[in-house]
Amino acid sequence: MLFWVFQQLAEVDNFFNVFGYITLRTILGALTALLISLVMGPWFIRRLVAQQQIQPIRKVGPETHFSKAGTPTMGGALILFSIVVATLLWADLSNRYVWVVILVTLAFGVIGWIDDYRKLVLQDSAGLPARWKYLGQSLAGLAVAVFLYLSADVPEATELIVPFFKDIVLPLGVFYIVTTYFMVVGFSNAVNLTDGLDGLATGCTITAALAYAALAYLAGHTYMAQEYLTIPFNRFVGEISVFMMALVGAGFGFLWFNCHPAEVFMGDVGSLALGGGIGIVAVVAKQELLLVLVGGLFVLEALSVMIQIVSFKL
Repeated sequence: MLFWVFQQLAEVDNFFNVFGYITLRTILGALTALLISLVMGPWFIRRLVAQQQIQPIRKVGPETHFSKAGTPTMGGALILFSIVVATLLWADLSNRYVWVVILVTLAFGVIGWIDDYRKLVLQDSAGLPARWKYLGQSLAGLAVAVFLYLSADVPEATELIVPFFKDIVLPLGVFYIVTTYFMVVGFSNAVNLTDGLDGLATGCTITAALAYAALAYLAGHTYMAQEYLTIPFNRFVGEISVFMMALVGAGFGFLWFNCHPAEVFMGDVGSLALGGGIGIVAVVAKQELLLVLVGGLFVLEALSVMIQIVSFKL
């Protein structure tokens, strides 16, 4: 919105052209999201407490977690609100990738909200049944995968880049849909599994978001992408860095209230959404495999849970 406003003002005074630079708008996006989360945080937490949106503590968990009883959850909604508002204000809304990452993030946020709502309001300890949760994630993941595949304007858009090896490129073709699906749905669940200790998922998400903000910016920079780093260039991808830095700002604001001892928890509404958002950005920026390294803690946590489940079943 403000990006369009400053575009109009630039026709009157050249000074406003400075707001056309992505670097400035990423900074403003981060600061806007940080300010929103810090200012609205206390009011938001009071509302959650008043509505009894309290995090249930499992009896089988460690005794150190019992002290967290009474802490409100669903705080991820504050993160999403901050991200979306900041992105809508400072990003170029004519860029389709901006809408792709916003809608995917919100779609997974809605699934997480339904899960949290069933647990807290309906007093359903199981929350949203796993099959229905996975169905919702699958529909969202397949929808964005098919859209990106059908709207790919160059062959490079559906290729898989191997990090650190500039000459290794794997053309995926229709299997691009499968890769995108697993990246988005898989990373969403990985972040969700990691969300447990105060500030853990938020802090690690901020780190991953910073990395992909830089990668998205570089992928949209002609010289840095083509001449210097030899990575896939797409002039539209750079705009995604505004979204990612808004995530960083919102994450730091939320971390102020979530660090030990936590005043509020993220809930599935936040963890599923942030995981899905970072997953789709990794796909759009053409750095899918690098997410295994950047989000290594999330991957290890997911593998740990899978091993425990298999061990228990056997």
